[in-house]
Amino acid sequence: MAKIFVKDTEITVISKKNNDYISLTDMAGYKDKLEARIVVSNWMSTYYTVDFLAVWEQVNNPNFNCLGFHTVRNGEGRLFLTPKRWVEMTNAIGIFSKSGRYGGGIFAHKNIAFEFGTWLSAEFKYFLIREFQRLKEEEQSVKSLEWNLQRTLSKINYRIHTDAIKEYIVPSLVTKEQINYVYANEADLLNVALFGKTAKEWRDENPNEKGNMRDYATVEITQMRSLLENKKMKSLK
Repeated sequence: MAKIFVKDTEITVISKKNNDYISLTDMAGYKDKLEARIVVSNWMSTYYTVDFLAVWEQVNNPNFNCLGFHTVRNGEGRLFLTPKRWVEMTNAIGIFSKSGRYGGGIFAHKNIAFEFGTWLSAEFKYFLIREFQRLKEEEQSVKSLEWNLQRTLSKINYRIHTDAIKEYIVPSLVTKEQINYVYANEADLLNVALFGKTAKEWRDENPNEKGNMRDYATVEITQMRSLLENKKMKSLK
C-alpha cells in the first residue's frame, strides 16, 4: 500500500497480482468527501462508463459475463450502478470493494481510475497520472538499490564461501589444479540449484554477455544465493 497526493487529496494505491489499483473512494473525495460512494456510482451509471468498463473486462478478464453486461447496459441496475452490483452481474475484476477501517473503499485498476479522473476533472487526471508515475519511478529506484545491495552481499558471501572451502575442505596435499576443481565444483552446486546450469554452461550459451550469470539474476535469486552461501559456510564450520 502506498499513498500519493493529488490536489491536496490523499489517494491510496495498492498492488494486487502484479497490478496497481487506485482508490476511487479517495479520488471521489476531491469532489465530495462526504458522499464519495455516490460520486463513484454516478460515474458508473453513465452509458460511456459502462461501455468502457466492459471493454476493459473483455480484454483483461476471460470470465467476464457479457450477458450480465448487456443486462446492465439495457437499463437494469444502470440508473444507480454500484461496484458491488457491477461485480455480481458481470463477474468483473477491474473494480472491487475493500473493507477495513484503514485502507478500505472502492478500488479500480489504474487504467479505470485514470478514466474516472477524466470524469472528475482534466486537471485532476493530469496530476494523478504525474504522481502515479513518480511513485512507480521511486519504487523502481528502491528495487534497483536492493538488487545492487544483494549483489554486493552475494559477492562477499562467495569470497567467504571459497575461503571456508580452502580452510575446511581442501587438504594441504592436493595439487593446484585439484584445488581449482574443488572450488568450481562447490560454487557450481549453487549455480545448478538456482539457475539450472553451471557457470561454464552459462558462458557457452551467452558468449556475448559481459560478467557472469549472477550479474543477470533477479533480486530474489541473488538473495537466495546469499542465504544458501551463508548456510553452506556455517555447515562447513
